[in-house]
Amino acid sequence: MVEPGATNTDRTAADDAVLEVRNATVRFGMERGESRVLDDVSIDISRNEILGVVGESGSGKSMFASAFLDAVVDPGILSGEITYYPESGEPVDVLDLSKKELNQFRWEEIAMVFQGAMSSFNPVRRVETHFVETLSAHGYDVSEGLERTRTLLSDLYMDPERVLNSYPHELSGGMKQRVLIALSLVLEPEVLVMDEPTAALDLLMQRSIISLIEEIKEKYDLTIVFITHDLPLVVDLADRIGVLYAFEFIEIGPADELLETAAHPYTRALLRSTPNLTAPIEAMRPIQGSAPDPVNVPAGCSYHTRCPLSDGLCESEDPEAYRVDGNHDVHCHHWERASEEIPISEEYDESDLERWESESTVRRRSREANGEPVVSLTDVEVHFESNQSEGLMSIFADPEIVKAVDGVSVDIYENDVVVLVGESGCGKTTLGKTAVGLEEPTGGAVEYRGQDVWEAKRGEGDVSIPFEEIRRSLQVVHQDPGAALNSYRRVASSLEEPLIRWYDDLDGNDRRQRILSMLEHVGMSPPEDYIERYPHQLSGGEQQRVALIRAMLMNPDVILADEPVSALDVSLRVEMMDLMLELQDTFDTSYLFISHDLSNARYITEKTDGLIGVVYLGKLVEIGTPDQIINDPQHPYTQALCWATPELMTDDERNEESPMRKIDIPDPTDPPSGCRYHTRCPEAREVCRRDEPEMVDTSGDDGYRRTACFRTLEDHEYWRSESIVDEEGAAAAVESAVDGDELTAEESG
Repeated sequence: MVEPGATNTDRTAADDAVLEVRNATVRFGMERGESRVLDDVSIDISRNEILGVVGESGSGKSMFASAFLDAVVDPGILSGEITYYPESGEPVDVLDLSKKELNQFRWEEIAMVFQGAMSSFNPVRRVETHFVETLSAHGYDVSEGLERTRTLLSDLYMDPERVLNSYPHELSGGMKQRVLIALSLVLEPEVLVMDEPTAALDLLMQRSIISLIEEIKEKYDLTIVFITHDLPLVVDLADRIGVLYAFEFIEIGPADELLETAAHPYTRALLRSTPNLTAPIEAMRPIQGSAPDPVNVPAGCSYHTRCPLSDGLCESEDPEAYRVDGNHDVHCHHWERASEEIPISEEYDESDLERWESESTVRRRSREANGEPVVSLTDVEVHFESNQSEGLMSIFADPEIVKAVDGVSVDIYENDVVVLVGESGCGKTTLGKTAVGLEEPTGGAVEYRGQDVWEAKRGEGDVSIPFEEIRRSLQVVHQDPGAALNSYRRVASSLEEPLIRWYDDLDGNDRRQRILSMLEHVGMSPPEDYIERYPHQLSGGEQQRVALIRAMLMNPDVILADEPVSALDVSLRVEMMDLMLELQDTFDTSYLFISHDLSNARYITEKTDGLIGVVYLGKLVEIGTPDQIINDPQHPYTQALCWATPELMTDDERNEESPMRKIDIPDPTDPPSGCRYHTRCPEAREVCRRDEPEMVDTSGDDGYRRTACFRTLEDHEYWRSESIVDEEGAAAAVESAVDGDELTAEESG
């Protein structure tokens, strides 16, 4: 065995470290014992590097971030040493700063970008006020600071005047996150700590923010600590990655090296459990067991209770750092065996994969040929009135119309899975709610087994299926199970309520036994320990299981699952999706998934021969099998979603060029004419600005696919139409040159 060697924490300021953390520990006193939420952490952060910090929820990531600023909330106690080395001047002992010095140190030397962009702003104050207050509080010249603010906002691809004059609610989620980044940089700090800065954003905005972070890092000579639970996202950004488990780093190394030669069993299991677009889904496996309780962390190696390599040494001795290679360290006694005994991927026979894909196509064709849809949407429209005028004039202004869903048709069959993907605000959730009878369409029709849902509710015409039966047959699992469950009700009460309503022939004992059986079925064992708990006493994954049980107890035909795994750690997503598929087999139900993550969509649809539908600004622009959508996307927007999906690959394998011309999605109250994607499409031509493409069959002999794009039609006016990409690019260049007073005769001619 290789003996523990010198670690990367042995470097000094001479090695150009901007931050040194030594033995940092955060303790909270609790009735049941001392809770350590950061446990003797030591690490150096080099100047101008991007350090990615990855870990499950509750692993200590946020406490690690708070430690840099000595910002651990009471009654937490932070101990250890944190030293900051400015580019000039003496080293700073962060934990020895006075309150006044600490207030100055924060923002001016180390700034923080928090996870919730919306909660970071005062909703009743314009954006400009937030910058003015920050500059004034630190004694900066406000006029000079606002000029820097405008430069920062421009660098982040926003209109400074529009943004500064806006209230936070008038900005999209991606714009608010970029404003928060600008606010954190306005005092010119050396270090930027970003705590889950993209967690609430969809894929395209995440990828855009990542690209912007790389740009501003180079322009402003920043050191960045990027904290996330999403390993593929940070691999695309970081120079080094530190993996946190049970409140301590278990592996630290260069990002590409960690990706290719991960040495810790947990890191390898994390890589294997992460949904992605390229690996066979058979290779994706959830990590067995759960992370330890901070009050009761196991002795020895904290991972030994879940590790297949664990032995007596692991149970008794906490491993020190072993040097793997260069700047790559791992805390594991058996790291040399891990690469052989814990494979990240497996080899599959190519002919087997081709046969499986072929059988998938046959099954979908036969499904449509042999049965009627359970739920059918035909030319569905959902239009809202929205009045965004302010003050007294709003009374007299005409309301603006938001076309949340605009002419969408889709069918859901028995035991089917359809996943809707797209950006935030594109209409996915509204379409899903309409499909299960929670939102009344303003146009088109929604039918359940041939019965119009809303005619049944109003009692119009010859109603063949009562609305009560339809309501029971169409259920929903919400994105945030913690908010969906009544916080004042125990698990037993929340699950008993639907049984009381719909199955009045069951007595109290029958209901309890059915609930206990379901808890056992989803892995919440022993069920008697869970049935009397409140939602806050459950983990996120356990809350989602309870929400699933509540929907399944109705024995529904279709379940709308709105982002059911997006709030879970990456390591738990495969496990939760497998559970949902197991329940589908048991209860013969169908799923309409809502997701912004193509990796999750691919996993669930490949396992069920389902379909992925791509939604953009209220339109369904492409729908097909996962193989078609991911490996041969035909619509430029689908191609952009595939590009934006983070993948576990090295720098040499990545395609960094963005397929979009603009970052932000257009205003849904004033969607572009013609093809709604033409303002962002790199292939747009004049006809796209004028005419709206219809959904056409583009499958050929390759299964099921529908696409709404002129480029899929061989003999179409599109191919003879002028490009508007070159036209807009030339106009932008002229405008930029005029603004800079640098327009040459050649450029103007």
